[in-house]
Amino acid sequence: MINVRLFLVFAFDLVAVLVAWVGAFLLRFNLEWPHVFNAEIYYGALILMAVQLAACRWAGLYRGMWSFASLPDLRRLVRAVAVSVIAVMALAAFGGAWLLIPRSIVLLYPLLLIMLMGGGRIAWRLWKESRLTPVSDAGRKPVVIVGAGTAGAMLMRELARSPSWRVVALVDDDRHKRGLELNGCRVEGATVDLPAILQRHGARHVILAMPSAPADALQNVTRLATEAGAALFTIPGLAELMSGRVAINMMRPVKIEDLLGRESVRIDNENVQAMLTGKRILVTGAGGSIGSELCRQLSRFQPASIVLLEASEFALYMIEQWFGEHRPEIPIVRLAGDVKDESRMAQVFADHQPQVVFHAAAYKHVPLMEVGNAWQAVRNNVLGTLTVARAARDAGAERFVLISTDKAVNPTNVMGATKRVAEMVCEVLQHGPGTTRFHIVRFGNVLGSTGSVIPKFQSQIAHGGPVTVTHPDINRYFMSIPEAAQLVLQAAAMGKGGEIFVLDMGEPVKIVDLARNMIRLSGFTEDEIGIEFTGLRPGEKLYEELLADAEETLPTPHEKLRIARSRAVPDRFYEEVQGWLAQEPQMDDDVRAGLKRWVPEYEPRG
Repeated sequence: MINVRLFLVFAFDLVAVLVAWVGAFLLRFNLEWPHVFNAEIYYGALILMAVQLAACRWAGLYRGMWSFASLPDLRRLVRAVAVSVIAVMALAAFGGAWLLIPRSIVLLYPLLLIMLMGGGRIAWRLWKESRLTPVSDAGRKPVVIVGAGTAGAMLMRELARSPSWRVVALVDDDRHKRGLELNGCRVEGATVDLPAILQRHGARHVILAMPSAPADALQNVTRLATEAGAALFTIPGLAELMSGRVAINMMRPVKIEDLLGRESVRIDNENVQAMLTGKRILVTGAGGSIGSELCRQLSRFQPASIVLLEASEFALYMIEQWFGEHRPEIPIVRLAGDVKDESRMAQVFADHQPQVVFHAAAYKHVPLMEVGNAWQAVRNNVLGTLTVARAARDAGAERFVLISTDKAVNPTNVMGATKRVAEMVCEVLQHGPGTTRFHIVRFGNVLGSTGSVIPKFQSQIAHGGPVTVTHPDINRYFMSIPEAAQLVLQAAAMGKGGEIFVLDMGEPVKIVDLARNMIRLSGFTEDEIGIEFTGLRPGEKLYEELLADAEETLPTPHEKLRIARSRAVPDRFYEEVQGWLAQEPQMDDDVRAGLKRWVPEYEPRG
């Protein structure tokens, strides 16, 4: 069956060759017909049409759709015309007395051919786009775009076809762009002018088209849009757009992660792949915030299997469902179990022989562990680590990775002190018998993890406030859950054994600023949703540290990872801690006294 579209394109290009060839002669002879060159015009046209059709197919010109003609199509067109130029030059050079081709034709013909073939394709695209663009603006919401760069231009082209949005103005802080137009829309001012521009056009929506803008710029736009009563949206990152994974019009509301300015993580996929591909992997706490993201990241590297170990039935069910929906080809083993249960851990390692272990199971909520649950924190965080790490060593696992925390540095709470003791357990095992390599990775708060401040603020805002902050000066380090998980994998891949990896958490964020930004992102002002200061909670300190005073750091090949050098673990620590863990449940004060013995830098704060 004949492809009508392709036939018409062939016909157009043949006509273009004929018109360009004849037109070149007419231009050469001042629009008078050169009768003396009748043979050259006739035979040259036949030769060039055949050559041009073959050249167009070779260049892939007929694979493109005219409705979306773009620079790649122009490059194909130039390649095809270049073949025609070579053919004309060959005719001029070797035609002899049979075909006398004036030299000016060699220049005029390809110029006319590019104009005709390229212009035809562009005209078709413009006509198609004019038909796709809604004729009426009725029902289309006016919107202001922040950013008149590449992303802004791409967004405007997409929104021109949208039945829902009508771009009324752009703003950009580049003064050289002020007053200029982008796709027929004017850059009316800088971001500081945003409220006035919104009011002038009656717009209540703002779209950020600045994928690589710094956090302070995003925060400023967020503040201005909120004060003007406008809803704020953003677009995917430019790398995602260029890769084709997402469309420019896949807008979403601005999230708090956007305002923290965390750069995307670059990991050494080759080394991580070598560590994980074809390996049996165990993740404890597999249904938790970090554990579940680790499982998702691990699935990218084609492991032989992933053993999901989780104490919570519901959390285990949720991560199992994720694998069933998104990565059904990855073999998984779903195991309910307590990391403190020595016989269960021995059975897990004997049955499944994991080669790489990520230990993410832990109690992590500072105030909850501080009062009434201190001994349980010790058992879960210290005994749980000891039990799993020892089982990994006895089973001959290749690597054991402990997920630790910045709260283990100069701890002021039970949770942090127990994590520091867990680190010390791994350091001792690294220097003991066996071939297992033990690595420790410390990082701060992760955005959106269970029990963290962000879900709490979201809930408080949803209920009309107030948003409660413990202290006006309290600050914390934050990173996204995917970023933390990727850096854990990177640290494990580069570790030789016994290291404490410290993640670059960037600059600390004041919690009160976090609360203000979240209130603005929700479309409220501080007059509508207030902030209350409730005082520091038990065990809480104003700021977190990633390194203890006595520690030094060494650089690694990855710019976001450093290696901490902690003080030596005391002699007989391992034996004495095991004896301590075997005791009957202890009161909170006795637990703190025991922790102080192993972690002298621990300073309990009530």
